[in-house]
Amino acid sequence: MPMFRFLSFLVFFLYLSNFITTEAANNGSNGNITIKWDVLSWTPDGYVGVVTIYNFQTNRSIRAPGWRLGWTWAKQEIIWAMTGGRATYQGDCSHFKGNIPHSCVKSPTIVDLMPGTPYNQQIEDCCRGGVLSPWSGHDQARSKSAFQISVGQEGTSDQTVKLPKNFTFKAPGDGYSCGPAKIVKPTRFITADKRRVTRAIMTWNVTCVYSGARKSPAQVGF
Repeated sequence: MPMFRFLSFLVFFLYLSNFITTEAANNGSNGNITIKWDVLSWTPDGYVGVVTIYNFQTNRSIRAPGWRLGWTWAKQEIIWAMTGGRATYQGDCSHFKGNIPHSCVKSPTIVDLMPGTPYNQQIEDCCRGGVLSPWSGHDQARSKSAFQISVGQEGTSDQTVKLPKNFTFKAPGDGYSCGPAKIVKPTRFITADKRRVTRAIMTWNVTCVYSGARKSPAQVGF
C-alpha cells in the first residue's frame, strides 16, 4: 500500500507539473504584446487618443522593418489626423470637402514613423521604425511605441464610442494572435513635476500572443 500511494502521488505530481507548465505557456510565460488605447479628449465629432504598444515579451524583439497594427472600426469611423504614426492607405475620402481625413479605410493598418521624423510630427515613444526591444532589456523605454490619433464620426461620449474589432499585430517573420478589446480602468497620467494627476476618459487593452513563425512573408505584408 505505501508503494502504491507513492506511485499515485508521483503520477499526480507529474500530471500537475505538466498542467502548470502547459498553463503557464498558454498564459504567456514569455510575455505578450499589449496594446493600450487611451481616449484623452473629445472633438466635435469624435476624440483624440493615444495608442501605446508594449512588448512585454522577455526574449523576443520586433525587428526592422517593424510592427504593423490593424483593426476594424465598429461603425463608420475615420482618422482625421495622426502624430507619431501613419495609416498605410488613405482610402476613398472623396465625399469629404475641405478638410480631408488622414484615412477613411474601414480596416486601417498603422505603422510607426522613422527616426529623423520632424519634431512637430512626433510624440513620446514614437518614431523608431517600429522596432521594439524585449521587456527584459535594460532600456525598457525602447520596449514600447506610441502614436496619437484623432478619430472622427464616432460620437462624443463614452456611451457612443464603440471599441474597434479584429485587432491584428504583425511583425517580420512572426505570427501573433490578438484577443478582443477590453475596457479597463482609465490610465492615470502624472505631470513631469509630479504635482498633477490626470486620467484618460476611457481606456481599453488588447493582448496579442506569439503564435509561431509565418509560412510566407506575404502574410506579414512586408
